[in-house]
Amino acid sequence: MVEALVVTLLPVAFLAVLFIGGKLFRRRHIDMDGDAPIGRTVFFGSKYLIVVLWIAMVMDSWGINLSFFRGPAWLKWVAVCVWAAGFMLLFAGRFELGSSFRIGQPKESTRLKAGGLFRVSRNPMYLGVYATLFASILHTLNPVLLVLGAFIVAVHHNRIVLAEEDHLRSAFGEEYRAYCQRVRR
Repeated sequence: MVEALVVTLLPVAFLAVLFIGGKLFRRRHIDMDGDAPIGRTVFFGSKYLIVVLWIAMVMDSWGINLSFFRGPAWLKWVAVCVWAAGFMLLFAGRFELGSSFRIGQPKESTRLKAGGLFRVSRNPMYLGVYATLFASILHTLNPVLLVLGAFIVAVHHNRIVLAEEDHLRSAFGEEYRAYCQRVRR
């Protein structure tokens, strides 16, 4: 029961932060919805697929068995720990970005964030997403989720991250290039 509550509350809380944050942004006349760095369908489709994998993890934790294979009980607890760590990265990255946070590329100028978690990784929120996807796959041992997770990571890494980096290079120039020299993805 504790496992299911933890697994359920983390994505619900994160999505609530996004929606409430969006409402607060709109009150301050800030558009949280940036431009899609790649085609809108692929961009938003990949975001919805992330939620599908999150739902699969939640369902599996409540006893709706999505597993194709039986794994040891400890593997589910490893998955829950990876899940929690992933959401901690998501929350920390979201709050560190503050008013610079966008879903997509900002339409107006923002500041380059290079402190906190961003001193260690240029994409801590994506690392958090990837951790939650990995946790969902570990927890369910479902090959369909493995394929979906691999697709999401491929789209994110090969299309979205690279497009966002191009945008940041053009927006911040030498400051961003120097940042890339210091900090890995």
